[in-house]
Amino acid sequence: MTAPDPGDGGRGRNADADADAPGPAEALLLLDAREQELRTRAEQAGAELDEVRHARTATTADDEHDPEGSTLSQDWSRAVGLREAALAGLREVEEARRRVDTGTWGRCVRCGGPVGAGRLRARPTAALCVTCAARSARDPLRG
Repeated sequence: MTAPDPGDGGRGRNADADADAPGPAEALLLLDAREQELRTRAEQAGAELDEVRHARTATTADDEHDPEGSTLSQDWSRAVGLREAALAGLREVEEARRRVDTGTWGRCVRCGGPVGAGRLRARPTAALCVTCAARSARDPLRG
């Protein structure tokens, strides 16, 4: 049995617990892939906004009362939301790159413990370990 790592917030993890965590080179590759995915999403949402903008100016139809489909307002709101989510994701990629540069990527920004190899590979921008993320989700004001 290994002794608890004193820097792990008392949770009993040790330095070897996350030995398969991605290193800086893999981190950058994961972040590059995530960035490309988010840029594509932002571009698609931008194109959809252009289409809705064009539809709004090209027609005088009263789509607000069309029972057959979504309204231009709904389409606009959805596209704006998708674009904003993609842009927020790109900001997370920038923050994660800074953590790679400072050597803190892969460590929870709240407790200092390992974020977890699987979590990092699935979500390379993850800044919190599963425990802290769950705590944050349960009580967003307290974190």
